Formats: sequence, C-alpha cells, structure tokens
Amino acid sequence: MGYTKKREFAAGAFFLIVGLGYLYLTSGIPRKQFIDAAFVPYALATIMCLLGVLQLRAAYKLPASDQAAAKDTADYRTVWKTLGLIVAYAAFMQTVGFPVMTIVYLFLQFIVLTPTDKKISYPMYGLIAVLTSAIVYLTFRHAFDMMLPVGVLNGLIE
Repeated sequence: MGYTKKREFAAGAFFLIVGLGYLYLTSGIPRKQFIDAAFVPYALATIMCLLGVLQLRAAYKLPASDQAAAKDTADYRTVWKTLGLIVAYAAFMQTVGFPVMTIVYLFLQFIVLTPTDKKISYPMYGLIAVLTSAIVYLTFRHAFDMMLPVGVLNGLIE
C-alpha cells in the first residue's frame, strides 16, 4: 500500500473515531425537544462520522502504489492563516461579541481563501459577512431562543 493511500486511510479512520467519540459524549447531554442544546453536537458528530466513512471509501478506491512524480500541492500558508483566524475568533468571542467577531472573521477568511489570481472584492465580502452574521445571530436569538455573546454591542442589541 502506498504512502498516499495509508495517509488517506489514517485520516478517514481518525475522523470516524473522533466522530464516534464525540457522538458518545453528546449522548450525555439531556434532551428536551428536537432542537435544543444537544442538536448541534449531534449534527456535528453525525457529519464527522459520515465524512470519516466517505474518506475511508475514497481511500479504498485509490490505486495501491504511489507515483514518484506526485507533487504536494497543499497551501500550508493558507492553512496556518485559517487556523490563526479560528483561534483569534474563539479567543475574542466573549469580549468582542458574536456579531462583530463573526463579521471580522468571515471578511478576513474570504480574503485568505481568495485565489491569488483573482481580485479581492472588499465590498462584496463585507456585505456577505455582515448579512451572514446578522442572519445567524437573529436565527439563534429568536428562532432557537439561544443567547450568543454580544460583547461591545451590549447596549445596542436587546
């Protein structure tokens, strides 16, 4: 079995095992109705398990041997930038608040993920970030009756 196939199997097995563990831990959350505090963890665990199975299936279909000329095309700088944005998002969520941090995170993530040969559309990215943040906040606040941290907007948002 080639290195690539082993690596893909390992990734699939890892996600499946983590997903199953997360699903097991989620089962300890008390359920009150269909959409409650356990809904999103159950959905995430299920999706992670499904992705693990799909990854294992894709790895099984790979050819058994690696090609010596195969080139690693991963963009590790983008991965590190994304990881940094996620860490900053989580670190400042409580103090700055969900709406503002989501706008900043999405706007910067769009810029990071824009291919180098494409022009960055700042107005479009800003509009999408603001609308997405508002829709998600209002959905959680009014449809699910769940409070998200508002941080610096404490006096402006109900």
